[in-house]
Amino acid sequence: MTTETLYKELNYVNHSREKRMYYAQMVINNSSLIPKLIEILMQVDDKVSPRAAWVLEFVCKDNLNVIIPYLDLFTTNMHRVKKEQAVRPVAKICEYLANAYFSKTENKIKDALTQTHKERIVEVAFEYMICDYKVAPKAYSMTTLYLFGKEFNWIHPELAIILERDFYKESAAFKARARHILKKIKA
Repeated sequence: MTTETLYKELNYVNHSREKRMYYAQMVINNSSLIPKLIEILMQVDDKVSPRAAWVLEFVCKDNLNVIIPYLDLFTTNMHRVKKEQAVRPVAKICEYLANAYFSKTENKIKDALTQTHKERIVEVAFEYMICDYKVAPKAYSMTTLYLFGKEFNWIHPELAIILERDFYKESAAFKARARHILKKIKA
C-alpha cells in the first residue's frame, strides 16, 4: 500500500474505537505501513494528521515493539505536532514508551530507547506541560516526566515547580494527577 492509498484510507477513521482498531490492526498486520503512517502524522497542518495519530496510538497500545525501528523518525518529528487532536495520542505514545522503559519486566523498548530518544521525549513532554494544551496530554506528560525523572535527576524538581504553579488554575483532572505525581516525587 502506498502512502497516498493509506492517506485515503485514513479519511474513514473516526473517533469510534472500532474504526481505530480496524486500521490499527491493518497496520500491525503490515508493519511497512508504520513509516507511512508516521509520515502522514507529521503532515501537521493536514486534517488527516490526527487520524494517523489515533491509529498509531492504537497500534502502539496493542504492540509497542512495532515502533522500535521507527523511534528515530517518530521522536525526531513529534515536536512538530501541534493540533490538539494529534497531540493527545503523541503524548500517550510517549507515556507508553516511558512505562515500557521503566517496567520491571524485560522488554525490547529498554534496549531500543536511546539517550537521544529519551531526551526528545522529555523535551516534548515539558512542552506539553507548559504550553496551552488540554488536560489529557498534560496528564500523560506528567507520568512520562515522573518516570524519566528517575533517570534524569533534574526533571523531578522542574516538574514539581510546574505542577505546583499550575495546580490552582487547572481542572480537577489535572489536580488529581498532579497530586498523585507530587506525592510520588516527595516520597
